Amino acid sequence: MTLDLAHYPLLSMADTPEALRRIPKEKLKDLTNELRQFLLASVSKSSGHFASGLGTVELTVALHYVYNTPFDQLIWDVGHQAYPHKILTGRRDRITSIRQKGGLHPFPWPPESEFDTFAVGHSSTSISAALGMAVAAEKEKQGRKVVAVIGDGAMTAGMAFEALNHGGDMDKDMLVVLNDNEMSISENVGALNTHLAKLLTGSLFNSIRDSGKKLLSNVPPIKELASKAEEHIKGMVAPGTIFEELGFNYVGPIDGHDVTSMVETLSNMRKMSGPKLLHVVTKKGKGYELAEKDPIKFHAVPKFDIKEQTLPKSQNSKPTFSKIFGDWICDMATIDPKLMGITPAMREGSGLVEFSQRFPDRYFDVAIAEQHAVTFGAGLATQGLNPVVAIYSTFLQRAYDQLIHDVALQNLPVLFAIDRAGIVGADGPTHQGAYDISFLRCIPNMTIMTPSDEQECRDMLYTGHLMQTPAAVRYPRGSGSGIDVTDTMNTIEVGKGVTLRESAKASGKVALLNFGTLMPYAKLAAETLDATLVDMRFVKPLDTDLIDSLVQSHDLLVTIEDNAIAGGAGSGVGEYMLRKQYASKLLMIGLPDEFIMQGTQEEMYAELKLDTQGIVDQVNGFTK
Repeated sequence: MTLDLAHYPLLSMADTPEALRRIPKEKLKDLTNELRQFLLASVSKSSGHFASGLGTVELTVALHYVYNTPFDQLIWDVGHQAYPHKILTGRRDRITSIRQKGGLHPFPWPPESEFDTFAVGHSSTSISAALGMAVAAEKEKQGRKVVAVIGDGAMTAGMAFEALNHGGDMDKDMLVVLNDNEMSISENVGALNTHLAKLLTGSLFNSIRDSGKKLLSNVPPIKELASKAEEHIKGMVAPGTIFEELGFNYVGPIDGHDVTSMVETLSNMRKMSGPKLLHVVTKKGKGYELAEKDPIKFHAVPKFDIKEQTLPKSQNSKPTFSKIFGDWICDMATIDPKLMGITPAMREGSGLVEFSQRFPDRYFDVAIAEQHAVTFGAGLATQGLNPVVAIYSTFLQRAYDQLIHDVALQNLPVLFAIDRAGIVGADGPTHQGAYDISFLRCIPNMTIMTPSDEQECRDMLYTGHLMQTPAAVRYPRGSGSGIDVTDTMNTIEVGKGVTLRESAKASGKVALLNFGTLMPYAKLAAETLDATLVDMRFVKPLDTDLIDSLVQSHDLLVTIEDNAIAGGAGSGVGEYMLRKQYASKLLMIGLPDEFIMQGTQEEMYAELKLDTQGIVDQVNGFTK
């Protein structure tokens, strides 16, 4: 599906940055209007990240217009805002395939394009990567420039400031563009600020500044006075003290939707040496009124009609697991006044909106700071409070040391509600929750629960909350089987599974040991194979008594999980069977040792042979 380029005459001539740079500067404003409308039309047909890209149209055009990409290297943080970048770098005609199986990658992806210099998806990595590239560029001595574009949300992560601290100290030639989309640290923007930004980057100002520094370099008292004077002058017009203290030459804030002024400012900054930071103020959702009013709702969208005043409602009436968690934590908070809810900037995604409204004094959004979230929870736990850390599986990876050292080592009762476990679908390899069982299972004191449906999820959250040791409940993106969930909360006996179906075979019996929400597929597979079906429920501690019993009565045990086979639940079963020297065969079904690309959950389950037919085929192939 491609869009008719007859409606976009300038954009049709700018399918690469080289072609873009041939367009007269006075035509760039018209080009940005076309690019914004093209983005609006394409995402409404394909679904995907939306509001962020609308806000970076002018910035993207200006960067590619001024910098000689791909020779000059451009790194986008996270990558939600990189759709305009993809459109201008040879992928315009494929943009409607983004996030779909076999289509464009949802984020910048080097195997896809030489213009994508670094694979991203999680936040706050751009400055570190750019610094590494800047060091390499200096050694090349070919005049290569390096630019990192980071959003204000990503600036809340410690990694960004670690990189700024190192970058300023190393004094390498690089530019950091802070895309402040009015969600956090924006300042008033107008003609005066834009004029001053041009002035601060102009050759006259920098010539005077650099010459003065050289002239006074051997006169310490005067040198210090000159430095203080410069700080004072810039402090009156630019709120960049913290960046200056870190060693970056700060410029801004400037209007991120004035493409002509940005081209001029970036052109000046390209000539400047050393570490620089340009503060650009943009509006998330720019150019589409609904997205401007509600940038969170329009951050990522399904297919929709741009003429309508709202996004289409989901046709799936089943509650999501995030909703199950959100309902549980509200119910639990009414019972337990010591419950504290923590999220690293994922209030909406984790289902914490209602909780944040009903219990604001017990709700903590720590911003994009997963490490802090975990240790903050540990601190609460030491004082007798009951913290619940709601976090995506892939984001928990970023706090692994804190999980081990600050929670598990001290055996603190922190409950981890792990959302987006397993295959997530369209967000692709950076967001697939493929490893949490593997990296949690080796940690002492940790209990790991894998609910097979919504009711089990609610009951396991309750069970974990009552435990006086670290506990984790993992559940997938999206909805479950749609069963009715009771308002009551029940505890589950820790480390005990349940047998749901017994095989009627006299010999060659197979037992399917299911861990998690692949249960609907496992049920149908068990019926097809006439196999015993077990809901294991706990990865750690394993129900070894149940395994002992199954080994005695079955020829083959098959573990099923939505996690990497390497180190996963099946590996745990295999380790136990090896220790016991059992002769029964074991087949482990799960995610392969490779990064899983984008596609719907159903598509990926089928491709990875995790659906009913895939399970049946794997079992039959193993027993032949």
